[in-house]
Amino acid sequence: MLDAAMLSGAHERECVFEVFARSLPGGRRYGVVAGIGRLLELIERFRFEDAELDWLRDNHVVREETLDWLADYRFNGTIRGYREGELYFPGSPILVVDAPFGEGVLLETLVLSVLNHDSAIAGAAARMVSAAAGRPVAEMGSRRAHEEAAIAAARAAYIAGFSATSNLEAGRRWGIPTMGTAAHAFTLLHDSEEDAFRAQVRSLGPGTTLLVDTYDVHKAIETAVKVAGTELGAVRLDSGDLPVLVASVRAQLDALGATNTRITVTNDLDEFAIAALRASPVDSYGVGTSLVTGSGAPTAGMVYKLVARKDSAGEWIPVAKTSTGKASIGGAKIPVRALDKVGVAVAEEIHIVQSPGPVPQGRRLHVPLMQNGVAVPEHLGAEGVESARRHHALARDELPESALRLGRGEPALPTEYV
Repeated sequence: MLDAAMLSGAHERECVFEVFARSLPGGRRYGVVAGIGRLLELIERFRFEDAELDWLRDNHVVREETLDWLADYRFNGTIRGYREGELYFPGSPILVVDAPFGEGVLLETLVLSVLNHDSAIAGAAARMVSAAAGRPVAEMGSRRAHEEAAIAAARAAYIAGFSATSNLEAGRRWGIPTMGTAAHAFTLLHDSEEDAFRAQVRSLGPGTTLLVDTYDVHKAIETAVKVAGTELGAVRLDSGDLPVLVASVRAQLDALGATNTRITVTNDLDEFAIAALRASPVDSYGVGTSLVTGSGAPTAGMVYKLVARKDSAGEWIPVAKTSTGKASIGGAKIPVRALDKVGVAVAEEIHIVQSPGPVPQGRRLHVPLMQNGVAVPEHLGAEGVESARRHHALARDELPESALRLGRGEPALPTEYV
């Protein structure tokens, strides 16, 4: 597209690209925007180096003039959009890229690969946090994902309310709290379960979490309290009929005097399994496979479309697809979250504007993300992650109570074009 647009001279036309989702995955009630901070850093570094240019040249992908243009490529446009951690609904203009066509069109795959993955993870994580009803949930899915996707998943889950991750690189790179427990291999390594427990307690102290279902759970509980004492931090259950097992383990711990010892469960949990344990004396959850695969929705289904451009006379005109089932709505937009008198969200209002006018009523959703190719610092790094986490909690608190239902249903808020 770039090569052909350069031939016609249209590559320099000022354009507006928009990221949105036509629907929410799996009948979910709301989506969660994640990946913004990661994306901005990637756009700032987006370059075509000699190795890429040589390959394009050797394989005759584009003309030499286009290669020269790519060699100097830097994104110098402006990006605005939803703050990371914000909620979105069908049609929400999540990200808006203002740039010449050539600069903007090259970002499509990068933008969508980041936002579709991270937002899918955050959407699933938010449901799990809601199902946990205030109990901590830890991310433990690194072994079920691509190595870089695992780090991004830990980041997205933390923004959506998870308390910690087992991925140490996510902790180093993004400042996310880290945690971990021993695996069954650690117990099997030692001559006895007691030897394994003693080694772990000697290293980490009695506040550690001991895995107690390698052999017989109730015998392991006795051994754990014998080794660590009644101040044992926690035990982890990774198998069995959890509602029944958790109740019996809680009773046994209390009988042994370990009344403050917590119970954490793992065992292929998703939001529905977590909800089923709500009445059980579980203290925390660890989620792996279901989280990093989006709990059945591994992509958010977002698209990147041209919605406005300048014509040959320099006037802005809206443009849109009219394809059956895939129509888009052209024009620049100002989205606001309409709230009732007590601050509960009632609608996603999207104001289509041709020129500056009165500021719509409601909570405005677009914030500056990148100016002249430079990312707004508040969205970057560990500080950006913490800011996104705080914002997500505030945005989620605006939702009506019905939005937190796990069953399939319509979006919690209607999308209204104004």
